[in-house]
Amino acid sequence: MKNLTPQQAWAWLQAEREQRVARGEEPPLFVDVRMEIESLYVGRPPGVENIPWYEYPDLTPDPLRFAAAVEQEAGDKDRPILLICRSGKRTLDAGKALESAGFSDVSHVVHGFEGELNEDFKRSSINGWRHDGLPWEQM
Repeated sequence: MKNLTPQQAWAWLQAEREQRVARGEEPPLFVDVRMEIESLYVGRPPGVENIPWYEYPDLTPDPLRFAAAVEQEAGDKDRPILLICRSGKRTLDAGKALESAGFSDVSHVVHGFEGELNEDFKRSSINGWRHDGLPWEQM
């Protein structure tokens, strides 16, 4: 699995989209693995597909279900997959599950959407997608 900073991930996503579409291929699949409520209300990058690693109320990952859901959305295990979560931790496990399921090109956003906690236990102040000023939307 490739580790990309938010800036690297955004640049890679844009370049890959352009190149793959020019070749008539599907662009990379950008997957938000957070729970749907997190993705909608906290905010998310534009064009991301929400496929939760786990969901309320169980909060228990099901790697096989997750990989099957990503495969259904991707249509092909060779399609590049970019994963994002809140802080970059859930995507590590989700990415390993995808690689174990046979996905060949998996990357994740280091520090995720909100980044690490600062000394006051607040996010988006040290690093992360939102901190880096990248495009995002919120309900």
